[in-house]
Amino acid sequence: MSVLLDRLAAELGAGGLLTGDEVTARAETWSSPHPCRALAIARPGSAAAVAAVLRLCHEAGQEVVPHGGGTGLVEGATAGSSQILLSLERLRTIEELDPLGRTATVQAGVTLQALQDAARSAGLNFPLDLGARGTATIGGTIATNAGGNRVLRYGMMRDHVLGIEVVLADGTILSSLNRLIKNNAGYDLKQLFIGSEGTLGVVTRAVLRLREDPVSQNVAFLGIGSFDRLPVLLKALDRRLGGTLSAFEVMWPEFYALVTTPPARNRPPLASQHAYYCLVESLGGDESGDHERFLAVLGQLVEEGIVADAAVAKSKAQVAGLWALRDDVEQVLRIGPVFMFDVALPIAAMENYVAGVRSALAARWQDAACVVWGHMGDCNLHLWISVQDESAAARAAVERIVYEPLAGIGGSVSAEHGIGTEKAAYLGLVRSPTEVELMRTLKRSLDPRGIMNPGRVIGC
Repeated sequence: MSVLLDRLAAELGAGGLLTGDEVTARAETWSSPHPCRALAIARPGSAAAVAAVLRLCHEAGQEVVPHGGGTGLVEGATAGSSQILLSLERLRTIEELDPLGRTATVQAGVTLQALQDAARSAGLNFPLDLGARGTATIGGTIATNAGGNRVLRYGMMRDHVLGIEVVLADGTILSSLNRLIKNNAGYDLKQLFIGSEGTLGVVTRAVLRLREDPVSQNVAFLGIGSFDRLPVLLKALDRRLGGTLSAFEVMWPEFYALVTTPPARNRPPLASQHAYYCLVESLGGDESGDHERFLAVLGQLVEEGIVADAAVAKSKAQVAGLWALRDDVEQVLRIGPVFMFDVALPIAAMENYVAGVRSALAARWQDAACVVWGHMGDCNLHLWISVQDESAAARAAVERIVYEPLAGIGGSVSAEHGIGTEKAAYLGLVRSPTEVELMRTLKRSLDPRGIMNPGRVIGC
């Protein structure tokens, strides 16, 4: 092993390979206080250097865990004591912004916020957005096919990727930096790697599609009297706002209470309590016209009894304040140690599903708490659950309660966070044996020695 580390250190140069205390000085992830346990951290500064690391590790049969911003929530980028962590932190260059083609060519370590800021300075917009935008990297969001707040309007990360450069397990560099929206020449190879969580290769560069920067942004916080009004509201907004609806975020009362009471910094935007709360956003190209239409549509929905109460942002500060309510998810930690879940299911099944999960939790744990919120417009809910027991047995029991009902309603155990190691055992609930076996076939073909992020996604 020391021979391999010596070869990696020589290949990467000064500061390129961290060992010993330099490794344990780092946290495992952004949300974990535990020190990094990796055998070493490789910090290549180019695709060629990434290729050199993987070539040497492939030859030695050394397991490698690719690492972006460390903001994942499914143990997808946590390295064990015998594994090498491959960090893309040095690949932080935005190589090109093309205003005419409306593309950005970026290295994998560029943060989401850095790309958003650079695009905005050119009058453009990169619409993928998450609460961890300041830390999450482009490579990581591609590897996990991240979603976030505006999937309803703009789609998942794969909808923004035009081309990628990826290094395969044996060190081969596959450069497919397509810049065209339409390119039907053969297999779309990039799709193999988007959402593969570093199990098939390491993304080092990407060409991303940009959009024109919206001129208008209208945001409102709504009180809704019953669940059956939520899908009616979603359809009405999407139709009446003329395609400008960009976010539809729903909060169950427990979440709303936590983010609007001390020690949370935010206060209730609505005077009365409601069965559900919904943050809606419209992005458009006509500042005055869009605002007038937004107000008119909300007025109609109140008159029709679909919306019980509404608070409309009147300034950029108020827009930020309403979004801060939705993004202040750390307040959920106040309920105790939590197990975090990210599921997808048909909107029509959500009310009964949540009720069923809560009933099953309460039947086993008297003090169980289940806080629910999420991107309802794109069928994604987040459930953070506390049963005041952090044991492996309690976690497994809670996972069965959350995941097993999804199989019968066409749901998914992962909407946007990926599978990692935490959900690998449940993949078979929502993917057929034929699908899983084809995934394994692809894995064996591209990573025959099994060194790339082992144990993730398909468990091998």
